[in-house]
Amino acid sequence: MTTTYLMDPSHSSASFSIKHMMIAKVHGGFEKLSGKLSLNSKDLANSSVEASIEVSSITTRDTGRDTHLKSADFFDVENFPLITFQSSRFEKKGDDLVIIGKLSIHGVTKEVKLSVEGLDTEMKDPWGNIKLGASGSTKINRKDYGLTWNAGLEAGGILVGEDVSITLEVQFIKQT
Repeated sequence: MTTTYLMDPSHSSASFSIKHMMIAKVHGGFEKLSGKLSLNSKDLANSSVEASIEVSSITTRDTGRDTHLKSADFFDVENFPLITFQSSRFEKKGDDLVIIGKLSIHGVTKEVKLSVEGLDTEMKDPWGNIKLGASGSTKINRKDYGLTWNAGLEAGGILVGEDVSITLEVQFIKQT
């Protein structure tokens, strides 16, 4: 039996980190995300998940940097307002769960593998809602998605790294 859950955006987050000036990582996230999980816990092959992130909701705690990230130099939110993920399959090996799917950023779609923890225990909140949580992570190269802007540094090297670590902390609400 497949159960449907909707993402609880007030208890979910999508964050990232990337090397800045080749010395330290900058962290950021997105404040507006939504999604749907169809979970068949007895047969994961019949499960799916889809998610959307509003790119304009990006925040790195620096308004100037956020404005630049929204511009045509990076995400180009006017032409590419959403980041989306659509699963193609779930793979369980022992206790490890990997969700493979299509990640679309900046008009480019690539297959990614999300390492996932959770999706195995429902809990009832104080208001009677049945919830399910999961943590996921992956790493992508931003250039694979057409996010190629960079600047050279006076001492050599580049301003923005290529590898982006992505972390998801998601809570879903069971639908009746």
